[in-house]
Amino acid sequence: MELAVLVAVSLLIGALVLLVVVALGKHREEQKEETDQNTETVEEKINGQSERLLPSKKQKPQQRPRKEKPQQHTFTHPLLAASLKAHSGNITCLDFSSNGKYLASCADDRTVRIWSTKDFLEREHRCLRANVELDHATLVSFSPDSRAFITWLANGETIRVFKMNKKDDGSVTFSAAPEDFPQRHKAAVISIGIAETGKFIMTASSDTTILIWDLKGEVLASINTNQMTNAYATVSPCGRFVASCGFTPDVKVWEVCFGKGGDFKEVARAFDLKGHTAGVCCFSFSNDSRRMATVSKDGTWKLWDTDVEYKQQQDPYLLLTGRCQVSEPCRIALSPDARVVAISCGSSLALYSAASGELEEEFQGVHSEEITSLHFDINNRFVVTSGDRVIRAFHNTPGYRAAIRELEAMLRKASNEGMRQRLQLQIREAQSALDSVGAVRE
Repeated sequence: MELAVLVAVSLLIGALVLLVVVALGKHREEQKEETDQNTETVEEKINGQSERLLPSKKQKPQQRPRKEKPQQHTFTHPLLAASLKAHSGNITCLDFSSNGKYLASCADDRTVRIWSTKDFLEREHRCLRANVELDHATLVSFSPDSRAFITWLANGETIRVFKMNKKDDGSVTFSAAPEDFPQRHKAAVISIGIAETGKFIMTASSDTTILIWDLKGEVLASINTNQMTNAYATVSPCGRFVASCGFTPDVKVWEVCFGKGGDFKEVARAFDLKGHTAGVCCFSFSNDSRRMATVSKDGTWKLWDTDVEYKQQQDPYLLLTGRCQVSEPCRIALSPDARVVAISCGSSLALYSAASGELEEEFQGVHSEEITSLHFDINNRFVVTSGDRVIRAFHNTPGYRAAIRELEAMLRKASNEGMRQRLQLQIREAQSALDSVGAVRE
């Protein structure tokens, strides 16, 4: 009996010991797992702090991806006189002042820049800046006195006037008129201009509308061109005429008439330029308004004598027809002395002799985008273009050569010594200017 009790007690004690051993084993395993986890967490924290502290493993903070600036279009040519760079947006319009001292440019960067033409051949090209508040200008035109300019506002769809003011220290500032012109056009405006007489402002839209304004913003007259669409319009340099071209194969010219007291009278039809077989893309006047040049989708350009008695029903004379490449947009500019015709198609430029119609100079890929504006300076020295963020100014070598040919022809016919001496001096000056360009070209 006692033996049985002892065996039972022994078995019970053994079971208890076994249970204690098993429980202790499980507890130790749980503690080990918890220790391992804590160790890993601490190691992660330490490693993370080490990576932040050690210079070799320093992580760069994330930066916003930068906007890549558009690559500047590079263009070189022996006759390139200057590349004017200041705009940060695409240039949409250029205009020379009538005194020849300034070139205005407007762009979608909300600025208008005024450049000094005497700096064209310098290394540095200075310009003045006028800000277009809360908008940007798509068109710009100088006033006759060269002390103000008007702009067409892209969003406001109206004219804003800027005046140039000189400070006591000689610096120049720009101030916008207190109010913009009222909105009157129903379609996009493609052309603006101020008459050299200072009597009116012209705006033309892409439908068939041309408006004549006084300088205070009142509409004096509205012209329906009946051309289905307007492609281009301008005021003649003499300040008497307004002309337009469009879908039809002709150019229409009106005279803006004023009374002796300066009061507006009417807009009267003056004459038409007829001869193209397709729509006219663009046209241009000479400085005295006695010549006009036109370019058409029919692949030709024409030079016209417009010094006629139109009130006596006399039509303009066609002087010359030349052939050219035409791809829209296509622009034409007649030099102020009517000796050279410049035509731009796409991003390329060509210069033709107005006497023979022959191609004299050609420039391919002048801009990275289509040429938006094309002009000669008032002194016939340069032809300028815009098309991206840069203005290109080229030497007008065809103009120098044409001047020399004309002067030599006059010299052969000169009847007195005084005239011969004057012509010889003018020939030497023109030849010297051409030679200087040749030296640059080499």
